[in-house]
Amino acid sequence: MRRLITTLAILLVVIVAGMTALVLLVNPNDFRGYMVKQVQQRSGYQLKLDGDLRWHVWPQLSILAGRMSLTAPGAAQPMVSAENMRLDVSLIPLFSHQLSVKQVMLKNAVIRATPDSERQRPQNAPIGPADSTPAEPASGWQYDIGHLRIVDSLLIWQQPGGEEINFRNLNLDMTQDRRQSAALDVATSVSRDQRTLQLALKGHMKIADYPHRLSGNVDTLQWQLSGAGIPADGIKGDASMLASWQAENQQFSLQQIVASLNDSQLNGEISGKWGMQPDLKVALHATTLDLDKLFGINIDGVSQQAQAAQLAAANRPPVIAVEKSWSGAGSPLTGIHMLLNLKLDAVRWRGLDLHTVLLDAENRAGEISLNTFSGQVGAGRFSLPGAVDVRQPVAKIALQPQLQTVAIKPLLRAFRLPQALDGTLTLNGELAGTDLDMMAAKNSWQGSAQANVQNLQVATLNIPQMVQRAISRSSDRLSADEASPDGTIQQLSGKMMLNKGVITLSQLNGEAQKLSLTGAGTVTMPTEALDMQLAVKINGGWKGDDRLIAALAESAIPLRIYGNWQSLQYSLPVDQLLRRQVEDAAKSRLNQWIDRNQSNEKAQQLKKQLQR
Repeated sequence: MRRLITTLAILLVVIVAGMTALVLLVNPNDFRGYMVKQVQQRSGYQLKLDGDLRWHVWPQLSILAGRMSLTAPGAAQPMVSAENMRLDVSLIPLFSHQLSVKQVMLKNAVIRATPDSERQRPQNAPIGPADSTPAEPASGWQYDIGHLRIVDSLLIWQQPGGEEINFRNLNLDMTQDRRQSAALDVATSVSRDQRTLQLALKGHMKIADYPHRLSGNVDTLQWQLSGAGIPADGIKGDASMLASWQAENQQFSLQQIVASLNDSQLNGEISGKWGMQPDLKVALHATTLDLDKLFGINIDGVSQQAQAAQLAAANRPPVIAVEKSWSGAGSPLTGIHMLLNLKLDAVRWRGLDLHTVLLDAENRAGEISLNTFSGQVGAGRFSLPGAVDVRQPVAKIALQPQLQTVAIKPLLRAFRLPQALDGTLTLNGELAGTDLDMMAAKNSWQGSAQANVQNLQVATLNIPQMVQRAISRSSDRLSADEASPDGTIQQLSGKMMLNKGVITLSQLNGEAQKLSLTGAGTVTMPTEALDMQLAVKINGGWKGDDRLIAALAESAIPLRIYGNWQSLQYSLPVDQLLRRQVEDAAKSRLNQWIDRNQSNEKAQQLKKQLQR
């Protein structure tokens, strides 16, 4: 044991003595010119090192540098700049006049991926083959980097003509092996519009053809979005995929995507081309997609966003920090061309369970065509083709909704309207408006439609029963010959006109059990009021005076339904109708008596009075 300890002590003394001698004999500043030259020869980039280089021997033999920058040829700004840099080097190669850098670490660096930091090709410069690589130096030092670390840094990314996006708290760990394959571990965050997106990525990539081509696989990509307008639990998930990038034509491809968004699952592929106007192609499939949970939609009460707004009302942020309402101005959609194809097996939106949803859309720099947007909702189907224009400060929307036997009550619930109607709706129409929100749809949109409702039921409003009871109370000559009908209107059709929240109904025609109706009216959504003028005919269900029953079958009973949705009122002037029927019957009998007594003087006088 004593010998082992003695041997280890001797080895430690030798190592310390060797490193001390190395530090005393080798000046790290001798490497400055070589590193600058090698970077220049191999990549064309200009490496600048400020201040003296110095040794750091514990726990790793390293060269410490002060401020550094790396600038592309002709670029206005450096691609990489850092307050300090550390180079971990191998000890043995130094004795044979070689510099082997095991790890480069940058702390508090600023990395720019912007037009100002890109390589600028000189005018009239020859263009070499895409797969050409700089030649290795014939002799001298060898420069090899196996491990790159970037700690607590900032990445500034900007497309030509676009806004800068800052990726803060950037931490990158990249290890390269001899097969020119690199393992990546990246974590960063993005904050914009009072929202924060946190990202963490682990994967592998092939860098043999860098900078011309990159490819690899993302083993895990995790994200979490939180902040203003986001549900309290945030939007989080993870993904895996295969990725590739070609620098010459700026094309990228993300294939075999498997992703999750909270409880939703997605898979598919995304490909495209970056440039002045990115060209994207997105094809995704989802087995489940819960939009209510993703966006915090709660149609039965106050949404999570509204609750957050109420809590923050007492401590309102400065005006400059208040989030602006959505508008087309500055939308990222105005700067790209994109083809979007979505296939969704099951979607939940505003409490509606949609199935087999297909979306085929194209965005041409802010001019969006909804070529196909269809699916099933309950036992019915919907189709919503149209166009959206976000090129102006105020978005313009034009839709052609088509509904086939869609349940009415869930629709009313989804749009936060009183669930006073039930039945199935078939509709064909055209809608146009501005702003993509529910409030605008209720208050400022315009359009028209032809609608047909089957098995319509109106809560707390049984029209056949109302008419029966009113007539029975007003006349002892009639009574219902059967139990009161259930109030279901088997079929109701008509035209609808929407103008800034006011729905005008016309050419209404309805059929129910022993009842028919016609009419028109208005429904005002901003004030939640309606005013309907109906004409109701009772085709049977009476017993009593046969003549009066026959007269009622030919007479339209006026019915007005009006007031607030929550407390409807109605007017049913049956007394006037019955009085008129009695008067008409009396006149008819008098005329018959006069006709039978033409020679009677009293009859002639009575005839003159009736004529007056």
